[in-house]
Amino acid sequence: MALDYLDFDYSEDEEGTGTWDAMASVSAARLPALAAEIEQLLRWASRDFTGRQGAVDEGGHWDGDWDYDLQAHDDAGRPLSARFDAASGRLALEASATGRTTVTLSLSGGSWFGEALRSAFELDD
Repeated sequence: MALDYLDFDYSEDEEGTGTWDAMASVSAARLPALAAEIEQLLRWASRDFTGRQGAVDEGGHWDGDWDYDLQAHDDAGRPLSARFDAASGRLALEASATGRTTVTLSLSGGSWFGEALRSAFELDD
């Protein structure tokens, strides 16, 4: 599955945790396509890594295999609602009322998650 809107930058920490960061800024007309792409990616991760989402704890250990951070804002920097419901596989993404909607998505995980992500979405490091 190729991605059209999300172009990820990859980094890795000293423990081997990989992080993929992407940002996309779109007009209202393009927001449904961007939302569908984010929804597809998060639905894949939630399905293929069911019950294994969890953040890195204070000691640097994973509570799961992967995690994500999703945020959105308008041109003035005001936050917009962006929420993915793993149970339904649906993304609720509020559109900017005054211009472009900018969305940031960060995915983090161990090497097993990274290999699956790269393969499923044709990502390069």
